[in-house]
Amino acid sequence: MGQPTPALNDDWWRSAVIYQVYVRSFADGDGDGTGDLAGVRARLPYLAELGVDALWFNPWYLSPMKDGGYDVADYRTIDPAFGTLAEAEKLIAEARELDIRTIVDIVPNHVSDQHPWFRAALAGGPERELFHFRPGRGEHGELPPNDWRSEFGGPAWTRLPDGDWYLHLFAPEQPDLNWAHPAVRQEHEDVLRFWFERGVAGVRIDSAALLVKDPRLPDFVEDRDPHPYVDRDELHDVYRGWRAVADEYGGVFVGEVWLPDTERFARYLRPDELHTAFNFSFMTCPWDAARLRTSIEDTLAEHAPIGAPATWVLCNHDVTRTVTRYGRADTGFDFATKAFGTPTDLTLGTRRARAAALLSLALPGAVYVYQGEELGLPEADIPLDRIEDPMHARSGGTDPGRDGCRVPLPWTADAPHAGFGGEPWLPQPAGWASYAADRQARDPGSMLALYREAIRLRPVLGDGPLTWLPAADGVLAFTRADGGTLCVVNLADTPATLPAHTAPLLASGPLDPEGRLPKDTAVWLRA
Repeated sequence: MGQPTPALNDDWWRSAVIYQVYVRSFADGDGDGTGDLAGVRARLPYLAELGVDALWFNPWYLSPMKDGGYDVADYRTIDPAFGTLAEAEKLIAEARELDIRTIVDIVPNHVSDQHPWFRAALAGGPERELFHFRPGRGEHGELPPNDWRSEFGGPAWTRLPDGDWYLHLFAPEQPDLNWAHPAVRQEHEDVLRFWFERGVAGVRIDSAALLVKDPRLPDFVEDRDPHPYVDRDELHDVYRGWRAVADEYGGVFVGEVWLPDTERFARYLRPDELHTAFNFSFMTCPWDAARLRTSIEDTLAEHAPIGAPATWVLCNHDVTRTVTRYGRADTGFDFATKAFGTPTDLTLGTRRARAAALLSLALPGAVYVYQGEELGLPEADIPLDRIEDPMHARSGGTDPGRDGCRVPLPWTADAPHAGFGGEPWLPQPAGWASYAADRQARDPGSMLALYREAIRLRPVLGDGPLTWLPAADGVLAFTRADGGTLCVVNLADTPATLPAHTAPLLASGPLDPEGRLPKDTAVWLRA
């Protein structure tokens, strides 16, 4: 086995393993059933042992929680359910002592309807200019100002008692900000400084391509260029301003940028804009060798001209968990096709998820691990009366929502609520304790053991480019850097003969008696 010696440097983010913490469901330190900063601080040794380089926290700010914290009422205050600003500062410092950096989540497209700005706007103050208020159409203004649809379903407009309408691309409790107003831009740059001064190393930007709207607010026309609110050119000036702030502190950005046009996507990663952006092509790709290879090649090709590192992620707080998705007939992901009662083979899905973990961790760039992925957690079925995600309600009850991937983590198999803390805010399914971290820590064949060893060994892969190797249909094989380590993933229906090597470093499952790689299995080899 290799003995990597990870180094801390200014370019840490180019090859980091970043762990996503959904605080509400991570660990409950005070026993009230909601995860909190005390719970995270108590579990920092676990995260250090896992070997991650940074933690990305979903919004931990003051919020009515109408959309899991993405409806922010105050960016400079920690929500009391999670703790205090002083605790956040301690957490940032304690993690850094363990060589773990902190990334916070900023939501610039919208705020909560409880934000002071919006409350003042409703009272008729000049703050109305900070949002998109418009009269309605129709004889009596009874129709929305345009035909835009909310990302959560239904119209993107809500009418107020005074007759005006306001824009919200997400839930009605999340009014969109007017980024044409200089006060909006100034406030966000101030918020960035606030958190950089408290020691955060980076910022994840939610819905990064949606901020700027066409000032005419025209009806949506399919294939209109430019789009009235997605990926507008004015956005790049915003992010150049943000980059200047980040450079003052040595901070980094990762943008949530959903764009099918790779050339347009790459513009956000120019040297004076964002450092990285999430790679949704790979995350939503089916378990298919040809399509995965195309996704990997396209991703690396679109990043190469600008020198930005790719990012790789299998799952996050918005999408179906990996072991569940890979155990279904349709192994890709699309919000439009989510449905209740989809048949799932968790044994198959887990085998594939183990192989996918080694694949993603072998690729050049940064890797994001969503909490619980290292435990192999499946998507949970949430009782209808316990679903909180607005996607469920806005769909008329047809969309199961995103709560199934947000169920509180199991830590201790024999403890109440699997060691999470108090009775969890979302119910843990029967058998959840079988995935508990303490049980997996004692099992060398567990998903947790696989992730720990893969992250420990990852530096031996090197940080150079990827080179594909000849392989049979359905098999992905490549090397990195000097060619000293190989990664082989078999997605074919028959066992694959391994290329010449001196020793296996790590496999997602056992080789067959002939030393071949079984289907849905991955291995790292010393060349």
